[in-house]
Amino acid sequence: MSAEERQRAIVAAARRSGAVDVAELADSLGVAKETVRRDLRLLEDHGLVRRTHGGAYPVESAGFETTLAFRTTMHVPEKRRVATAAAGLLGDAETVFLDEGFTPQLIAEALPAERPLTVVTTSLATAGVLAERDNCTVLLAGGRVRGGTLATVDHWAVSMLSGFVIDLAYIGANGISRDLGLTTPDPSVSEVKAQAIRVSRRRVLVGMHTKFAAVSFCRFAEVSDFEAIVTTTGLPLAEAHRYSLLGPQVIRV
Repeated sequence: MSAEERQRAIVAAARRSGAVDVAELADSLGVAKETVRRDLRLLEDHGLVRRTHGGAYPVESAGFETTLAFRTTMHVPEKRRVATAAAGLLGDAETVFLDEGFTPQLIAEALPAERPLTVVTTSLATAGVLAERDNCTVLLAGGRVRGGTLATVDHWAVSMLSGFVIDLAYIGANGISRDLGLTTPDPSVSEVKAQAIRVSRRRVLVGMHTKFAAVSFCRFAEVSDFEAIVTTTGLPLAEAHRYSLLGPQVIRV
């Protein structure tokens, strides 16, 4: 197996499993651990993976994006903590936008059921979570449904959002960078997220620490557009402080 073939196999394994381990890769590929580490460094330089202690995980890009079904199996306790903390920032908001993705779906579950809310979302799954609540009016943005994420996109969704003034938007991203802002792999998703940000008075960014310093294909916002970022404690305190210097409060849970 050539180095290029080996690196393709590593990327494929990371995308299939969500993460790879150096020792396991060395054993399955029949090479030394240092060879695998060298491959991972090269793949990280090319923006295909992010290295961790003892392994790596795939970076989402224009050519690769995880599905909603996959996301519901990964880091669920951590995502639930993020969602609970994010829901605690609701304040006096009466109208809320919930982005596509699993963490916004968990935010929907964590929103108080006893108070009236109007929730606008592009996520079929999130709409389903809230539709049975007596005090919640759910508006599902129309458009083309993406099979992998069960979310609506394209000009129908953007046009519908343009007619609203929303108190608070909960937004997710595939990549969060101090220099390059917030990114996502699909241009149609990027347009919807950007429109939701434009029509919202307050914005909260939610996401796992693994999203930080990752960069995807389409930029839709700057870090400074948000009043708060809610993430996991895997984001180092020093790095959280650097993000806070751009404007948002950074909450690690």
